[in-house]
Amino acid sequence: MAVKKRDIVQQTAVLPFRRRPHDDAHAIDILLITSRETGRWVIPKGNIDEGRTPHGAAIAEALEEAGVRGRTEDRVIGHYRYHKYRTRDHWDLADVAVFAMEVTQELDDWKEKAERRRKWFPRAKAAERVGEKQLKALILNFRGDG
Repeated sequence: MAVKKRDIVQQTAVLPFRRRPHDDAHAIDILLITSRETGRWVIPKGNIDEGRTPHGAAIAEALEEAGVRGRTEDRVIGHYRYHKYRTRDHWDLADVAVFAMEVTQELDDWKEKAERRRKWFPRAKAAERVGEKQLKALILNFRGDG
């Protein structure tokens, strides 16, 4: 059976980061989480609910999926695309708008804690862990300046 493309789904995400104390200005770590179904390393992302801005939805996803809060700007730092499988023979192309979040708080308990792992990686290692080429490039080029 042929795989059928459906639509382009608009999603939003945060790239959670922290600066390493006492290192150079561009030494940052990236927080990745595992996806629920496959356990792949990803960044917190999701759909944009009606009545929410992409920025607001990204902040909500960071809290729900990774249990983090932080400083963000209402400015997209990049986009990436991936194939979001719906059923065995149908998929959507998802276009994800990414916002930077400098993490200021990591909660001990959050909504999806039982379903995901979270882990900090140096920027280059985080880029190696994610599967999407455009997200890899976004992580490698990100310098922590919003």
